[in-house]
Amino acid sequence: MDIRNRIISFLLSLLIPEAAIIVIAMLPVFELRLSIPIAVFQFHFSVMKACVLSIIGNIIIIVPLLVFFRCLFHELENIGFIGKFFRWWFSSVSRRSKVIEKWGFWGLVFFVSIPLPGTGAWSGAIAANLFNFQIKKAFAAIT
Repeated sequence: MDIRNRIISFLLSLLIPEAAIIVIAMLPVFELRLSIPIAVFQFHFSVMKACVLSIIGNIIIIVPLLVFFRCLFHELENIGFIGKFFRWWFSSVSRRSKVIEKWGFWGLVFFVSIPLPGTGAWSGAIAANLFNFQIKKAFAAIT
């Protein structure tokens, strides 16, 4: 059983399908790229319902991420194995965020709107922190 099926099975054992889609949309890496296809093909939701639930899940997580990364950004880099992962992730986002450095707010909007792995709400929150965006502006750009 692949990771996608394990996640679906686990979430379905705990949650109704609508809540499972919202939670999947909150997860790093997966976000909307996985929640919408699962909603449509696994649960047979309409595309509209899949998009609405996924967007709700993706928006719910943004403010906590912005606050979390703002408060714990430097501490995360110093926590053993987890720190190694965060150092890699932060440097990866930093390397790919030249558009944000050049265009500011609109660069962040563009960065998070590209449907590629590592350019969603989680990476957008990291980039917003790297470039010291105000939380309100970062939230507006990421949503």
